Amino acid sequence: MNLEAYRELLPKITDANRPYWEGCLEGELRLQLCGQCGLHRFPDSPLCPGCLSEDFTWHKVSGRGRVWSWIIMHQRYFDAFVDELPYVVVLVELDEGPWMMSALDGDPASLRIDLPLEVVFTRVDDDRAVPKFRVAQ
Repeated sequence: MNLEAYRELLPKITDANRPYWEGCLEGELRLQLCGQCGLHRFPDSPLCPGCLSEDFTWHKVSGRGRVWSWIIMHQRYFDAFVDELPYVVVLVELDEGPWMMSALDGDPASLRIDLPLEVVFTRVDDDRAVPKFRVAQ
C-alpha cells in the first residue's frame, strides 16, 4: 500500500471526530449514541438523524455486523491501493444499526449476504488506525 497516498484519502482528525479515531487506535469501534432516543450513528454528526437532538456520547460498540453487499475492485481508482488490486469493499450493517463501508481483511471467496463479520484495525501510522472487517471467528 502506498501509505503517503493512503493518508491523503483519510479525513482530517477534528475535535468532532477525534473520539472515533482515538478508539480505532485503541482497537475499539466507537460510535455516537444519542442521549435522547438511543440511536447509534455513523458517521459522526452534530444532530441525531432520528430525533434531531444535539445530546450524544461516544460509545464503544461490538464491532460486529453482517455483510449487506460487496464489490471487488479490479481497476485502480486511487494510487493508494495500486498494490492491493484486486481488493474488496464491503458494506456492513453493524449489530447496533448503522452501516459502514470498509475493506475486507481476508479471502473474498467466503463472502455471502448476511455473513457475520467483525472489525479489525490496521495501523496506518503513529496517529491513525483504520477499521476493516473480517469473517467473524
